[in-house]
Amino acid sequence: MPRLPVMTARAVLRVLERAGFTIHHQRGSHVHLRHLEKPHLRIVVPSHNRDLAPKTLRTIIAQAEISVDEFLNSM
Repeated sequence: MPRLPVMTARAVLRVLERAGFTIHHQRGSHVHLRHLEKPHLRIVVPSHNRDLAPKTLRTIIAQAEISVDEFLNSM
């Protein structure tokens, strides 16, 4: 499994928007995303002023139902 880069929430949101997700709403410091074609896919990205933990990033990628390679290629 490839190593994930250290990323901010803003960078993760850009990658997920390229993958077909749109921002549904934001509540506090958490951004809620939904996929345009697959309505069952919903993701919550914590939007704090620091980098995301590697485990959190892996969980977000798994919830998006994309592989780590697809995520890295769409950066």
